[in-house]
Amino acid sequence: MKIKEIKENKKQYLPLLLLADEQESMINLYIDRGTMYVLDDNGIKSVCVVTDEGKGVLEIKNIATNPEDQGKGYGKALIDFIAATYTGKYSILQVGTGDSPLTIPFYEKCGFIRSHRIKSFFIDNYDHPIYEAGTLLKDMIYLQKKI
Repeated sequence: MKIKEIKENKKQYLPLLLLADEQESMINLYIDRGTMYVLDDNGIKSVCVVTDEGKGVLEIKNIATNPEDQGKGYGKALIDFIAATYTGKYSILQVGTGDSPLTIPFYEKCGFIRSHRIKSFFIDNYDHPIYEAGTLLKDMIYLQKKI
């Protein structure tokens, strides 16, 4: 398993990025200003984009794993890599996600705790309703962990 930074041609990973953020215009808001990493384990399994949000906060804007590779530890490996890489450079690693029964428990298992929410984020910022595991996503839930 190898994790490497992608500096050029980031859009080649758009199909994978769209698994975690299904509106390309939203991805366009952070893909160029973010740092992208891919996890390769005999093929690309996961992708992650992080951004500097100021005041010591590093944010995971997008993290996605191929559906057939989910549950194998690739997402957690990327989060562990990000936390280790940026320890000492940032104090907080945060992620914003929908209030979903799939994603919240994953982040909590990775050591994140709920921080705050932005009401109606998905309703106000996406051009179509977003559903995950049968749940309509409305609010953005932020989780944080110290690094």
